[in-house]
Amino acid sequence: MNFQQLIDNLNPEIYQALKRAIEIGKWPDGRTLSAEQREHCMSAVIAYDLKMHKEEQRVGYIDRGHKAEGELCGDDHEHGSSDDPQTLKWAD
Repeated sequence: MNFQQLIDNLNPEIYQALKRAIEIGKWPDGRTLSAEQREHCMSAVIAYDLKMHKEEQRVGYIDRGHKAEGELCGDDHEHGSSDDPQTLKWAD
């Protein structure tokens, strides 16, 4: 089975399990993901997202909100310093 066939056979439950494994670094049975497994899981999640979800529903989507074209997110300092840590969350 090639990569595209694998993506074509993913279902929402497997997709969620892959996202969770990436998030916590472990398979559902508790085994640790290797770096190579993590890369493959991320590739599968990204490919599934491209196939199944609208842009704003994909992993890693950044809502630019009211920003004008050409402006960068976080380029204004009214909401705190650009050095403030930000937490990224998976969108479901």
